[in-house]
Amino acid sequence: MLRTTLAGLRAHKLRLLLTAVAITLGVGFISGTFVLTDTLDEGVSKTFARSADKVDYAVLPKSDDTDKGVPPALLGQIKALPGVTDVQGAVKGDAALVGKDGKAVGDFPTVGMSVPSGRLLRYDVEKGRPPSGGGETVLDTQLAKREGYSVGNAVTVLDHGNRPHRFTVVGLVDFGIDQEASFRGAVGFDPATAMRMTGEKTYRELDVAGGSGTAVRAAAGGAYRVYTGEELGARLARAAGADTKIIRTGLLIFGLVAMLVSALVIYNTFSILIAQRMREMALLRCVGATRRQVFGSVVAESAVVGLVGSLLGLVAGVGLGEGALVVVSKLNERVAVAGPSLAVRTVLVGLAVGIVVTVLSALLPARAATRVSPVAALRADLEPGAGRFRLGPVRTVLAVLLGAAGLAIGGLGSLGMEKGETAMYAVAFAGGVFFLGVIAAMPALVRPLGRVAGAVPARLGGVPGRLAVANAQRAPRRTATTTIALTVGVGLMSLFAVVAASGKATAAQKLEEQFPVQFQIRPQSFDGTLPHALAETLRTRPEVAAVVETRRKETRVGGDEADISTITTSALGKILKPEFEHGSLDAALKPGTAMVDEKTAETAGRAMGDTLRVRTANGAVPVKITAVYAAGAGLDGIIVPERDFTRYFGAVDPAGIYVKTRDDVPASQSRRVVDAAARPYPAAKVSSSAEFEETMTKAIDTVLMIFGGLLGLAIVIALFGIANTLTLSVVERTRESALLRALGLTKRQLRRMLSVEALVMAVIGAATGVVLGVGFGWAATNAMASDSVFSLPYLQVVGFVVLAGAAGTAAAVLPARRAAKTSIVESLAHD
Repeated sequence: MLRTTLAGLRAHKLRLLLTAVAITLGVGFISGTFVLTDTLDEGVSKTFARSADKVDYAVLPKSDDTDKGVPPALLGQIKALPGVTDVQGAVKGDAALVGKDGKAVGDFPTVGMSVPSGRLLRYDVEKGRPPSGGGETVLDTQLAKREGYSVGNAVTVLDHGNRPHRFTVVGLVDFGIDQEASFRGAVGFDPATAMRMTGEKTYRELDVAGGSGTAVRAAAGGAYRVYTGEELGARLARAAGADTKIIRTGLLIFGLVAMLVSALVIYNTFSILIAQRMREMALLRCVGATRRQVFGSVVAESAVVGLVGSLLGLVAGVGLGEGALVVVSKLNERVAVAGPSLAVRTVLVGLAVGIVVTVLSALLPARAATRVSPVAALRADLEPGAGRFRLGPVRTVLAVLLGAAGLAIGGLGSLGMEKGETAMYAVAFAGGVFFLGVIAAMPALVRPLGRVAGAVPARLGGVPGRLAVANAQRAPRRTATTTIALTVGVGLMSLFAVVAASGKATAAQKLEEQFPVQFQIRPQSFDGTLPHALAETLRTRPEVAAVVETRRKETRVGGDEADISTITTSALGKILKPEFEHGSLDAALKPGTAMVDEKTAETAGRAMGDTLRVRTANGAVPVKITAVYAAGAGLDGIIVPERDFTRYFGAVDPAGIYVKTRDDVPASQSRRVVDAAARPYPAAKVSSSAEFEETMTKAIDTVLMIFGGLLGLAIVIALFGIANTLTLSVVERTRESALLRALGLTKRQLRRMLSVEALVMAVIGAATGVVLGVGFGWAATNAMASDSVFSLPYLQVVGFVVLAGAAGTAAAVLPARRAAKTSIVESLAHD
């Protein structure tokens, strides 16, 4: 039987190669993911280990709370220990670099960091030298390149109070081992200047050179952790490696989708192969082969195919991983990239997944092979899988139960549960359950769906078109398994497209609520403020219709820390229009009152009519909640009347400024006016509603593009399944094709027939996927939030079906050419 199995593999090289390609793509994606993330992990570990080698001991607070740092007094104590040659405190805080346009660079302030000189300098100085003295700074290399600064330039940096200071750039430094600095950009000073600029009172970390671990631990006491240099490197690498774990998990999810589609393709291929070799199996039984031997030969054949496909997938994975590394290094030059890392784990996982998926996919066809009676060798059967398909009572019940369960769970998650993460998980689970029901029912749906999908091709394609539609319908099991693979990819693509479009629509609606004016000015740092003079300047401009200031003060409310806010009184009800759940605006504007948004009230256990004890500059005062409003329209939290706020806390600069311009003023002119008013204040960031909406749209489109690219792999595998099915179909219908040729069908018409057949199968799969994707996209949108807006991207959805049809037609090119080249006489003699 082993020799027979090997002979069968040699006899069906092309068919099994196409099957191996499907598994190669799936395994390649999974192994490529491991290669990419393992190589990044290795580079990160080496980078941090090299940095930490310069440190003998590091002292850090036990708590991760950045407010609880290491006091300067401890630095002096450790410096006095015997054998200690140097101690440096690490300082980190906000210190915004001002660009050449006079505005603070970036959406967030650049990080102000201490850069020591000597042995404990852990960053790479790529040009120049470390800073020394209060007038020198170093810049992050990428930041300097982006803003056009170099060694010798004079730059302005804002301190923690947004006061400008001039520095001379004496060096360019790679801060790549600090993730926050890599993201926001960084400016470096000597430790004393860093403390002065950032306003920090403590150190984030003490780095120690020399001394003994016992002495350092004794000096640090129980409130601080002491790490060796090696332990510090491992700790930093683990923290940085969290990102690669997230990347790995996300990519592996898409890899598993690809493997699911591969499994469907493999199952279909082996089902057709076994059906085509029924007589061969029966003859083997006639000459003495047992059922177990026949079953074993099919399983062995699938294992060989899985092994070959997995080995090719590992090779492809290394190539994919290396290509991804090149892209990553181009996008971010700080990423440490070495040669691709192929771990033993990657090889074992790739081989195991590929072989197991292939063997499991072939088990049902192998079991079908054992049912072949030896008598079957004496008669000719119908085309495998042909004839009218009936679900049968068991399959009908299963399909109905799964479909009903999917709809019920999806409806519960979408409409019956509290919106949020749990509801979305319920919808995702419902989608999986319903999809299983679709798989069970799909063979019975092929004929009606085929009539719909093939209506136009049958009418326009003449005899070849009608024959193609009939061919797609006459083997329902085969067509169902072929198309369901495409349904997975297109369904997920449609779901993400619907969620993305709905996200844009929801964002646009929220933007209209949150951004009720043309411009918003905010400080660069989250807890920063803007000068009141900026608002007064804007009020003097004739182009400006209204200026709204929001103020915020952190204080104690009862026993908790909370923010108390206020809004320019004239804007409430006119520009900012809260929707009240309880009470009214008039009640909320009376002295001694407050209005609270519904979510804050719920989480803090506060309700309409409660009296809050608010700590003010003059002691605690009672404030009564007289209104509860729905968060939105630029409002949230506890809001008190403007006069009360001033009485409680004195003159407080605004945390944000809204600017409404006159309707008759062109947008470009309005922007120039607002920019001119904000120019003297580098930390004041101006954004318009149009720009904000464009930023959100681009972000959503980028995510959709990434998902589309990853899911494209599943669609490619599904198209290989269509090509595989057609190739096998051409072989088994050799005599039929020859007979059609003998009756007058030309080569071109034969090719057209097979192309239309592939088109119909692709449209069936894509249309089913679109329906499922749109349906569960709607459910997912409803599950996200109560105020989500559903939007159907019609053009994208239609485009998916059109592209799937075109790709399916392209997949039929080689099988169709093969069928057209076959000799009529030889084909009629084929048995």
